[in-house]
Amino acid sequence: MPDTNRVRMVKSAAPDVDTYLAELPDDRRSHAVVLRDLCRAELAGCTEVMAYGMPNYQFDGVAEIAFAVQRNYLSFYLLRDDVREEFAQRLAGQDMGKGCLRFRGPAGPDTELVRDLLRAVARRPGGRVC
Repeated sequence: MPDTNRVRMVKSAAPDVDTYLAELPDDRRSHAVVLRDLCRAELAGCTEVMAYGMPNYQFDGVAEIAFAVQRNYLSFYLLRDDVREEFAQRLAGQDMGKGCLRFRGPAGPDTELVRDLLRAVARRPGGRVC
């Protein structure tokens, strides 16, 4: 019998983000929906796609942001080096991987931090907004 308590969503085969979210256990889905809603609100001109088995937000075909539900945390991938550098001080005390911010526990993502990061991502060189 399969272990239904184990979450393996990093490499989801879901064809779209709605399906990805629907596959998540209820207790994990709510936090992922928060990230999706923030991405959609702040990156309104970016394209939402599934890539590498997780939701991605792209500008001109280049991934800017992604997120994934992991077994023990929610990963928020900030794929812009310039934004990571701009926020180095605020990110210093966070649970960070090489390119991701990890949110653990029932509190879910730090929505204020995520919103600020997304707004920085949306500011494109030359004042363009994605």
